Amino acid sequence: MELSGVMWLVLILSLIVCAYMAWNIGANDVANAMGTSVGSKALTLKQAVIIAAVFEFCGAFFAGDAVTDTVRKGILVVDFETVTNDFANDLMYGFIAAMMAAAIWLTTATRLGLPVSTTHSIIGGIIGVGLVLEVQHDTELINWEKTQEVVMSWVASPLMGGLLAFGTFWIVRETILESSNPEERSRWLAPIMAIPTFFVLGIALQFKALKGFFSRAESNGWIDDKYEWIPVKENGSFDPFTPSCPSKAEIITDECLNAVYEGAWVPINSIILAFIIAVIASGVLAYVLRNYEFKGEEDGFHGVERIFVWLQVITAAYVAFAHGANDRSNAIGPMAAVYQVISSDGVLAAKADVPVWLVLLGSAGIAIGVMTWGWRVMDTIGHKITDITPTRGFAAEFGAATTILIFSMPFLAVPVSTTHTLVGAVVGVGLAGGAKAVDFRVFGKIASSWVASLPAAGFGSIAIYVASGSDPIKLLVIIPIAFAMVAYVIWATWDDEVYVEDALSDAGSADNKGAPTHFELFHAHAVAVEETVGHMLSAVNAAADGEDPEDHITSTVEAELRADEMKNDIRRRLGAGQISVLQGKDELFRMVSRQDRIADYAQNVAEQLSFRELFVDKEARGMLKEMAEAVSKTTSLYEDAVSQLKDVALSGYTKAGRDRLGELIDEVNLAEHEADLVESKAAAYVFSHGEDAPLAAVHMYRVLQRMDDVANACEKAANGLLSIVYN
Repeated sequence: MELSGVMWLVLILSLIVCAYMAWNIGANDVANAMGTSVGSKALTLKQAVIIAAVFEFCGAFFAGDAVTDTVRKGILVVDFETVTNDFANDLMYGFIAAMMAAAIWLTTATRLGLPVSTTHSIIGGIIGVGLVLEVQHDTELINWEKTQEVVMSWVASPLMGGLLAFGTFWIVRETILESSNPEERSRWLAPIMAIPTFFVLGIALQFKALKGFFSRAESNGWIDDKYEWIPVKENGSFDPFTPSCPSKAEIITDECLNAVYEGAWVPINSIILAFIIAVIASGVLAYVLRNYEFKGEEDGFHGVERIFVWLQVITAAYVAFAHGANDRSNAIGPMAAVYQVISSDGVLAAKADVPVWLVLLGSAGIAIGVMTWGWRVMDTIGHKITDITPTRGFAAEFGAATTILIFSMPFLAVPVSTTHTLVGAVVGVGLAGGAKAVDFRVFGKIASSWVASLPAAGFGSIAIYVASGSDPIKLLVIIPIAFAMVAYVIWATWDDEVYVEDALSDAGSADNKGAPTHFELFHAHAVAVEETVGHMLSAVNAAADGEDPEDHITSTVEAELRADEMKNDIRRRLGAGQISVLQGKDELFRMVSRQDRIADYAQNVAEQLSFRELFVDKEARGMLKEMAEAVSKTTSLYEDAVSQLKDVALSGYTKAGRDRLGELIDEVNLAEHEADLVESKAAAYVFSHGEDAPLAAVHMYRVLQRMDDVANACEKAANGLLSIVYN
């Protein structure tokens, strides 16, 4: 290949653009595979980044096609038999512009933490240059029917992904989480439920990720016909036993004489192989679960979630592998066409060989993108749309994988986005907990970015292509300027950047389980409130026993301050949008405020003790201690209710979980009533026996009142959770 110095520079520059595009694919689309795993805490951020990088690279390098379409996704209709060198040259510069524009849009979206479609971004770029090429060469190039399918997929794929994910989680919830012993039920039912999961993954792995492997196997003589294992491209049959009958076969076998179909959409060989994989994998899972001891796990839902962690990680690894195998072509497909035109002196064919070094460039670019910037979008998928647990994450990934498989079959052949599908699936499992379970403001921003992908990449590619004018010198000036502008914008907005070193620091440690959910933060605050009441109890007991309560009073004040700091931290996180809110931001604000009032009253009780000595009467002081114990019991039961609230969310708001929460709320109300009876009896005694020391008696009555306020605050906070019980 003899090239002029300028064309060598164009080739090098186009490779840099290709690497930049691959880096963006890894940075944005990695959330498709690992976002839910991070959100459910099945994997830490560091573990997710490492696993995603490995499987994305392996899928891209080992399982991608060795030959790619020069015009991606059928968006441009080109008559390759009449293509002129001038058109091929213009198309080459158009593809460079399309890659650059799509990559810039992906950088923008990733910077904002928005998961967008890399497939639709490159399609938008190609449509943009296609419009200009139609004017330049007075021809029709854009396949508007295929473009319409892409637009329709914005609704169809998220909707189907959401429905399948909702249905999958509903089955898990009704059959396992709603049972009286969910952990024991999951030991034998999870392997059965894993069979369809592994079956779908086995089918999808063959059709989506191993097309290149079967093509190489056929060319090397390892198998007779790759279409005995993967779907025929057209004229297929739904009958899996339909023999493979290529329309251009050199020798027509007896079974293919007068054949109506060229082969099966889902060949029987592929079905058998997927079923074998499913049975073996489910058998291994059943054996492991039979002997697995849930050491360190709490009873009930926690053990169930631990089981589904494995299924979720497996599905996440598959999505990463399949994504690398397929979306690698979004980066190197246009580049392969550019390389073909440059290396063949202007010749453009329908197919282009992909050199090994170009495969390595695309694969490495995706892996590096995963490791450097992928965590940004991962956080949005995993935390900001809805709360994700391993069962929900498994349902979302299974729903997304099934949807993508269905849409990728040749009888549909719609280029759906993995991003769109998975986001729809996450919303679907979120809706299993009710409409309030999903932050639709975040989803609205994401959906808006989807709509913006095509026009943003399209206008960008038009601007770059028109400015370059198919002139190599102009291109060598414009592309570096575009890179410089991107670098400047990132640098100018760096003040609020979370550096990757900080994001990944200690993420793989054993005690780091990822960002806490809002209910975990709420429960942590409840524990701090209970600690405050505990110190108050010690202060009351000390004062009633005639001891100096000063140290206990100080401890109560310090504990209340810690509870206040936690309350403020929750409010700050809510205001900054750092945690997803299942019940709605305003409602959680109210829940935290009601809960914090318990600690405020407890501090007030302790401070009352420092004003003067209590009424000196042994029986009255005994009643005071009895009241303090009743208040402490009420607070403890309230903390149990908040702890159960975490489990209710974890279980996907099962009826059993909500019923148990309702029982605990009833117990709080009963305990508060018992505290009322103690307070009434104590107050009556104090006023009937305190004539000789009226000031001390009134003081003790005020302490009783403040303790009654603590119990009342517990009752009010607990009753505030009833909307969740009856949701």
